[in-house]
Amino acid sequence: MRSHPLLAARILRTDLETTRFGMATGRVIGSAVVRNRVRRRIREALRALGPSIQPGWDVLLVARPALVDADYETLVKTLRRQLARGGVLEGSNG
Repeated sequence: MRSHPLLAARILRTDLETTRFGMATGRVIGSAVVRNRVRRRIREALRALGPSIQPGWDVLLVARPALVDADYETLVKTLRRQLARGGVLEGSNG
């Protein structure tokens, strides 16, 4: 588990030809509207990182309450760091 105040990432190597992402947004994040907005922002950040994501991983992203107030650039930077540390991004050692 890779931890950060905005989100945590559980990363597992697989033999699949794709990388799968799951998101966990608990009620501690806020109402359903807020949780859905957080999930949409995470999906958009993943699209931005898409070309550099390597195949063969399962990634669970666990949103933390601080993510609600974070700006998009901070989210992308944090997500890039978490995925690079886990070896999911190209050019990262894992």
